[in-house]
Amino acid sequence: MFLGEISHSLDSKGRIVIPSKFREELGSNFVITKGLDKCLSVYPASEWKVFEEKLKTLPVSSHEARKFTRFLFSGAVECEPDKQGRILLPQNLRDYAGIKDEIVSIGVNNKIEIWNKQCWTDYNDEENYIDAELAEKMNEFGI
Repeated sequence: MFLGEISHSLDSKGRIVIPSKFREELGSNFVITKGLDKCLSVYPASEWKVFEEKLKTLPVSSHEARKFTRFLFSGAVECEPDKQGRILLPQNLRDYAGIKDEIVSIGVNNKIEIWNKQCWTDYNDEENYIDAELAEKMNEFGI
């Protein structure tokens, strides 16, 4: 399980260092793709496989299912960090998430999210980030 929040930066070659706190659980190869809320999602290979299998069960006749599947797979890249734990973030993913320099990596249960630092700050400062409506929805989910 991935937990916590770590601030770091993109280097001049478009690489990031995967925080050591997350490296072991991610393993030697993993998948990065577009995430919801304008962040990037990083899945260990085993978690991506589970997610991929769920996506295969979506009805191809559903416009929304096709759109969501295209969104995730078109941006997905397999990554293998170098000896320093660095990976190259493709330009299309950096553009999608607005990543230029400062970033935040957060643990979100079975995956990691990579955010533009300002976007993460803004997201946390939204007046409705955790509000009564969201709390009520979690109650509906049994949480």
